[in-house]
Amino acid sequence: MSGQLSVWRARAHTFDLSPPRTIIIGILNATPDSFSDGGCHMTAPAALAAAQTMIEDGADIIDVGGESTRPGRPETVTAEQECARVVPVIAQIRGRFPSAVISVDTYKGDVARQALEAGADIINDVCALRRSPEIAGMAMASGAGLILMHMRGNPETMQADPHYDDAPAEVAAFLRERMTFAVSHGVDPSQIAIDPGIGFGKTIEHNLELINRLDELTALGRPVCMGVSRKGFLGALTGGLPADQREETTIAAVCACVMNGARIVRVHNTRAAKRALAIIDALRAR
Repeated sequence: MSGQLSVWRARAHTFDLSPPRTIIIGILNATPDSFSDGGCHMTAPAALAAAQTMIEDGADIIDVGGESTRPGRPETVTAEQECARVVPVIAQIRGRFPSAVISVDTYKGDVARQALEAGADIINDVCALRRSPEIAGMAMASGAGLILMHMRGNPETMQADPHYDDAPAEVAAFLRERMTFAVSHGVDPSQIAIDPGIGFGKTIEHNLELINRLDELTALGRPVCMGVSRKGFLGALTGGLPADQREETTIAAVCACVMNGARIVRVHNTRAAKRALAIIDALRAR
């Protein structure tokens, strides 16, 4: 599975990974309870306005989510409820911005199917096909991009004393196995990106280890996506800053991830990320 990175494919879109330009995913949560922006984009007009701002600010992809995966949250969102939140948003973004690249943040097969029908190009699966293995077939049939993420346990329990003997090595082994599973079900390797799941069943030290040793993930030969934006470990490292005061820490972490090999970042503030990464990508080019 390892090899030289060249492209990441998502339906009609192909991201060239050869130049040192970081792909920016803008987070659009159509949820009432996400840890950072819950309740901000619950109506289709509000979500559409947010998507437009992200696109204008430089987002390459808009990632629409309808269920919070914050630590300790109760899993009460049904597939029907999640579809009611995300499918109209995806359809409206597709209608307003025909060339936009849209991702759906879901691990549920029914939601992924309806999102693809509404115009999504990428499935961002925090469970890496463990909860809904049929998503692999949907990606194969549609050509959709597929982000496979590592998570220890589930959102309700993942932060209950997570333990690893060697977090980066174990995360890399898990993602290698999940990539193999996807490919065995017809997904082309060029459709796959991987995400170590910062904050998903990891302590502060595990998160820092993963960022420092990203080369062990880039060695898998697929683009690494990092979701560090406003995460709790950033607040913990800066005296307990709340989520809405973690922009500077987010940018520092994003830049560290990219300098260590990440090719995709998932952020709330696309403008700030775009500006900071213009400098980092220029340095990497040299």
